[in-house]
Amino acid sequence: MKKFKPTSPGRRQMTVVDYSGLSKVKPYKKLTMKVSSSSGRNSQGRITMRHQGGGHKKTYRIVDFKQNQLDIPAKVETLEYDPYRSSFIALVVYNNGQRAYILPSSQTKVGDEIITSANAPLKEGNRLPLKNIPTGYQIFNVEIDPGKGGQLARSAGSFVELSALEGKFAHLKLPSGEIRKVLSTCLATLGRASNLENNLVVIGKAGRSRWMGIRPTVRGSAMNPCDHPYGGGEGRTQRGTKRPKDIWGNITGGRKTRRKNKQSNKLIIQRRKSKKKK
Repeated sequence: MKKFKPTSPGRRQMTVVDYSGLSKVKPYKKLTMKVSSSSGRNSQGRITMRHQGGGHKKTYRIVDFKQNQLDIPAKVETLEYDPYRSSFIALVVYNNGQRAYILPSSQTKVGDEIITSANAPLKEGNRLPLKNIPTGYQIFNVEIDPGKGGQLARSAGSFVELSALEGKFAHLKLPSGEIRKVLSTCLATLGRASNLENNLVVIGKAGRSRWMGIRPTVRGSAMNPCDHPYGGGEGRTQRGTKRPKDIWGNITGGRKTRRKNKQSNKLIIQRRKSKKKK
């Protein structure tokens, strides 16, 4: 982590990730595209996701979450920052000349060689089917459906623990504490996602949130009665309703939102543990 001298109130507590280990290059142009920002509005112009808007201009990098070029070694050319995700990305060049952006492990360095193969050595950064990974290993960028691409544990420093192999299924312990079954033919990358220090970042000031495209968040209890179910009253008042509600009056606290008849329910062995109330 990088800290600053307290030259201002915003600098006093501010911390940023140390990017000195990244390659000082521009993004590979053939693997970039423009993504227009909607500021949380739908096609009718109505806000459907609050607290979004503004922020610095960003270029989207096309990341290959599948990494399905089997048995073709690839060399890591660069390690780069990606404004659209918390983990770093790596530009790799395969032996057949193709280039792609991938999610590297925390131990991956420029010049390393990685491979996606059923017989790949058990080295961090290599990608192989779950059935060929010993139990107890930490993995990330894990597929839920074979060939669909990694969907689990893609954010900075995250990982999934392979707890068991049973028939055609593998048991995975997710960061949330949930234990679920996934087909053992799904691919996963060994190790943990890069940028382990991301959870230690201190924003420091409101302006930095605005650079990131995050607009101010106002408490419901600080609003007027016409704006929120919790609004109004003299001074700091109680909630005034039996259950926690959102701005539209929908019950939120402790209510399960998952569909009861969802097909993948049978693949969940243990649900994530609820937060303990103080």
